[in-house]
This record gives sequence, structure tokens and C-alpha cells, in this order.
Amino acid sequence: MSGSGNKDSPLRVCIVGGGCSGILSARQMLDEGFESVIYELSSCLGGIWAYSDDSEEGRPSVMRSTVLHTSKEMGAFSDFPPPKEAPNYMHHSKMLAYLRSYADHFGITGKVRLRHEVLRVTQADDYNSTGRWDVVVKDLANGIERRETFDAVLVASGRHGFPNAPTFKGQEKFKGRVVHTHSLKVPDQFKDKRVAVVGIGNSAVDAAIDACHVAAEVSLICQRPNILQNAHTSTESGVRVVPYHTEG
Repeated sequence: MSGSGNKDSPLRVCIVGGGCSGILSARQMLDEGFESVIYELSSCLGGIWAYSDDSEEGRPSVMRSTVLHTSKEMGAFSDFPPPKEAPNYMHHSKMLAYLRSYADHFGITGKVRLRHEVLRVTQADDYNSTGRWDVVVKDLANGIERRETFDAVLVASGRHGFPNAPTFKGQEKFKGRVVHTHSLKVPDQFKDKRVAVVGIGNSAVDAAIDACHVAAEVSLICQRPNILQNAHTSTESGVRVVPYHTEG
């Protein structure tokens, strides 16, 4: 969403979300000579890479054991490479440090407003002539709401904030626990249990390997035969892959 703004002053851009996309977007705004403000719901910069023991809607984070699936060279920002001493496949804490170093280096950290929730975005009264937007923001530290006007609004809140939990035929008869990876931080709850992980994406494989350290048995259930990207690691950990055509 963008407007024409005042040509005599820099365009003001509201960025919703202080994760990877929000940080990189702010960097691009600087290159264009725009002013930007990042509103971040949580108490820290870094988005999903800022690990938290707590699980809450709208505040996703990786698991405690998460390591990047891509090398630091493949995942590097072209204008700010990771430190040479960083491992090729960085632990999430290293990735978070890298993101924050990027933000510090380019002067983005000072543009971040932590614990600020964007409540609504509406067209400003002069929208027809300026294309500007009114943004109502709540400061979670004191509960105060205020309205600010921007020339553009960039939504960078990510797609992991709220879990998409499908249901399966007969699920109501299952007596065990059903857990979504959104709320999975450590595998302790699976100790000595038989665990079925539905899916074969990055989160599913991470969860399966993590669970293998404590569970009696772990099976990965996928809709169709698949090539497991990190099959060597999964096999060594004892994960059993079960191709199964699930309904839906």
C-alpha cells in the first residue's frame, strides 16, 4: 500500500514486523532515501529466529535445537556476509546474531519499536489526493494507542504466526496428544512414546529427529513417496518414513 506523499520530504514507510523480511525491507527503504519505522509485536528483533520457550499465537519461534538447512554462503545477504568464524550450518542463535548485526550495521535497529501492535490501517482523510494511510498502533508496555500517518505500509509479519492445524478422519477417537510444531520447542513430552509426525517438510523432519532422542519410536507420515533432503541424518537418528495417502 503506497501513496504519493509530499515531494518536499522523504516518504514515510510503516513496516509491520521485525523479522528477516522487515529488517531487509528497512534496508531497501534506506537505499531509496525513505524514512521507515518497524513495529514489532514481541520484545525482541529477529522474528522467528528469536527463540522463546513460550508458545503463543502471533509469536512464532524455531525449536530449541533448530539449525539452518542451508549453508551460510547460500543464505547470506549479499551486502553483509556472515562472520568467517560462523559454522557453515548455523544454529538459530547464530542466525539471530547475524540478523541483529545486519540491523546494527545499517542503522536499522534504531528504527524498531518493540512491543508495539498494529491494530488497524485505514485510508487517511486526504487519501484521494495523497494516497496516505493512517496506522493505529498500541504500545503494549503502557497500553497507549496512537495514530500515525504514512505514505506507504509494508506488511512483513510472516506466515508462521498462526498454526494451520488440519483434522483427520477418526481423530476424535485418538487418545494421545495432538501437537502442532508451532508450539513444539523441546521434545521432552514425547519421552518413551510412539510418535507419528504428519508431513515431511523442514519442520516435520526437525521435529522427528528431535523426538528420536527421547521417544520409543518415531514415524514420518507423508502423502506420497518422497526424497528426504537430510535422509542421512534422519536414518541415523532412527526416523522411519511411511508414505501414506492421507485424506484431504
